[in-house]
Amino acid sequence: MKPLTGIRVVDMTKVVAGPLCTQYLGDMGAEIIKIEPPQGDDTRRWPPFHEDEGNGDRTGTVFLSMNRNKRSFAVDLKTAEGQSIVQQLIQSADVVVESYATGVTERLGVDYETVRKVNPGLIYCSISGFGRNGPMKNAKGYDLILQAYSGIMAMTGVPGGPPIRTPLSPIDQATGLNAQNGILAALFHRERTGEGAYLEVSLFETALALLAFNLQRSWRRGTPPEKSGTGHESLCPYEVFQASNGDVLIGIANDSLWQKYCEAVERPELASEARFLTNADRVRNRKETNGLVREITRSRTIEEWVAALNAAGVPCVPVNTALDVLRSPQTAALGMVINYDHPQFGELKAIANPVHFAGDDRGDVNPPPALGQDTSAILRDLGRDQAEIDRLIDTKVVSTPDRRG
Repeated sequence: MKPLTGIRVVDMTKVVAGPLCTQYLGDMGAEIIKIEPPQGDDTRRWPPFHEDEGNGDRTGTVFLSMNRNKRSFAVDLKTAEGQSIVQQLIQSADVVVESYATGVTERLGVDYETVRKVNPGLIYCSISGFGRNGPMKNAKGYDLILQAYSGIMAMTGVPGGPPIRTPLSPIDQATGLNAQNGILAALFHRERTGEGAYLEVSLFETALALLAFNLQRSWRRGTPPEKSGTGHESLCPYEVFQASNGDVLIGIANDSLWQKYCEAVERPELASEARFLTNADRVRNRKETNGLVREITRSRTIEEWVAALNAAGVPCVPVNTALDVLRSPQTAALGMVINYDHPQFGELKAIANPVHFAGDDRGDVNPPPALGQDTSAILRDLGRDQAEIDRLIDTKVVSTPDRRG
């Protein structure tokens, strides 16, 4: 099942947020035309790389993780002809996604107010760092910048420690998901009404949305969120503890689980002790609660605790590395790792789209494209003959993998 089959998306984004959004739309069947400058998406040049031993070409792994199921059209939008070609592409598009700095689309003639005149049913999604309005509308916004500015970095890490970057680029990725969500809603709205839509998504707004429950607590207390290490401010015990041979996560999220835990560790008296009776009691007496659990946990191995506590219905898992979880039987059972053949780099792996439609083959993907791989084919679709395509390449308006103008 490819529910977006027949939907054409012109993708004028780069790095993570926009490319992740359009990759997921492509996974669902949409045709994605990735508009790239002559030098390509920045992430093509981010190490580490996969390299083509035949010609020395190399592509960054971040690019490969965000750009499957796309066609690459390499064009110089600083030229009038390049702008005209992209404007023509947009006329037949269902969706445009862009992540230029504020004011750039207007200079290029591909802003919403301009293109809606020739394509009134267009869904136009604008992704930015700090939003298109307000005093910071021109500020550069990357995931790390927003982690710092939003307060997320200040609350990440161990108490008393320095600010810590969350290495998943969560704001970038969540912004991409928010953009996808908005686009799907706009497509549904268009299906019912025939109306196009303009929507904005920013890393700044995404960061604030991610902070929602933390800020709710801060409004109540009047103080900013504090660092809590591996723990959770509202739950206890709910963090990493050290077993006899390494770290294990024990997650007791309610009073029923606490009672089960006390039985499983053969300390039933703790369940009825006033200091630990409810989660609120345990949070108030966090030091004593965690001290007891820490002492108990040291007495057995990770494997023993995982077996014993899960048998009792208490969430308990080892603290894996990312490579450990790839070897998990659960990963294999869900088909979350896909293998595909790349024309330059051979067999590669990727993480599948986490939304799995029944009957859909997650592994049926097109590999991330070479820079300008589809330039000629797209120009032919627009009615340009080979002589015209050659001229556009020779004048460096567009480029292909074998001809850079």
